[in-house]
Formats: sequence, structure tokens, C-alpha cells
Amino acid sequence: MAVCSVSARISRREGMDGQAAIYRLPLFERAVCCTKYFEGWHSEKHHPYVGWGHKILPDERYSARTMTKRQADVLLRKDLRKFCAMFRQFGKDSLLLATLAYNVGPYRLLGSKTIPKSTLIKKLEAGDRNIYHEYIAFCSYKGKRHAMLLTRRKVEFALLYIP
Repeated sequence: MAVCSVSARISRREGMDGQAAIYRLPLFERAVCCTKYFEGWHSEKHHPYVGWGHKILPDERYSARTMTKRQADVLLRKDLRKFCAMFRQFGKDSLLLATLAYNVGPYRLLGSKTIPKSTLIKKLEAGDRNIYHEYIAFCSYKGKRHAMLLTRRKVEFALLYIP
């Protein structure tokens, strides 16, 4: 259903038909469209997030009040490329992981001093690409499972996973 919603938005913009529209796009463009769809536009009330969900870092001076859609698009693409590079060792799964990291933060996948490495990453490191259930498990916010996050994960996986 949500894949259809993302596709419908692209279909109207590109003059294409139905659900197939998004699958005609290059993989990176699918990730951009999917992220924009689920993140939505972040205004001043969403601080420290701006544009399509970019988290403002301490050394950055972005303002939700003055940010244009074009600037936000450039920033989203830059962020996704940065995360793709971070997950480059996972080959064809790097964009899928980058998209997830954009939403949950890379430390939730790779681990940190206080957070253990995710089962998703452990499976990929072991050469096991049967990761659907581990991927969609990233659907909680503040300890509670959220239906929209589950939908988002399923759509991301459907659009970006390369068998």
C-alpha cells in the first residue's frame, strides 16, 4: 500500500503509470523518494531537524525557516552518500543500510560504547543476507512499536533490497 503511495507521488510528477513508476528509477533515487515521503518536511518546530529529516550537527548552521526544498534535497543526497560510504563494506546492501541509518542513526546499527552492534549487521558480517526480519525490526520509537515505522521499513526493503 505505501509503495503504491510513494509510486503514485512519482507517477504524478513524472507522468508515469502506477506502482511501476518508482521501480523505473535508479536505486539511489528510490531511496531519496522513499525518505522524502516518510520523513516529510521538517519545519522550525522539529528542531534540531531540518528539510527532509537532516539532523543539524554542532558545527552546522542550517535554519528550517530559510531552507529551500532544493537545499534540503542536496543535503539529503549528501547524507545518504555519507551513510553509503559508511556501509560500503556491505556491497549491494550499503544503500539499504544507509537509508535505515538516516532514520535511526548509524550507531544503532554499528553499535557504540553503550549500544551493542545490531543483529542485522552481525548477520551481514557473517555473510547471511536473509535480513528481512532484522531490518523490519527497526520499527520502535521510545520503546514502543509503531505501525508507520513498520510500514516504512517494509517499503524501504521492497524498494531497495537487491536479492
